[in-house]
Amino acid sequence: MTMRPIRIIGDPVLRTECDPVTTFDAELRALVTDLMDTLLGAPGRAGVAAPQIGVSAQVFVYDADGHRGHLINPTLELSDELQDDEEGCLSIPGLYFPTVRAMHATAHGVDQHGEPLTIAGTGFLARALQHETDHLKGRLYVDTLRGDTRRRALREIRAGRFDSPSRRG
Repeated sequence: MTMRPIRIIGDPVLRTECDPVTTFDAELRALVTDLMDTLLGAPGRAGVAAPQIGVSAQVFVYDADGHRGHLINPTLELSDELQDDEEGCLSIPGLYFPTVRAMHATAHGVDQHGEPLTIAGTGFLARALQHETDHLKGRLYVDTLRGDTRRRALREIRAGRFDSPSRRG
């Protein structure tokens, strides 16, 4: 089991659009395994995207609402119906803010062998699919926030009020 360290806000890899995966080989399968080990290695995690472990590749894993898997080179179809709930991120640990997302999401991509894969979700799974896909585009959930919520989130991030590993000693 290889649990990789999570990159924290401020690391440029989190703000860089990831490269599409074009080679489906043992190296990719090892990345998917490391991502899943990192996801399952600590309780309460719903997903981990490759840039969160320092890899610029369009790959993420998820474990939400009883669904667990991975997706490569995802595209999303989103419903017009919205949900508004607390959202957090392993790369901004300890901070949670109300975040508007589509209620339903369908993600299309491929698996680690290059075979087509579609994942459809509602509620928390839809939120996880959107959150992880955003990571692959260099976006964090705080980028979707608006108004006073966004100002509060940015203030707390600037003040270092998140539970970063360096603050834990």
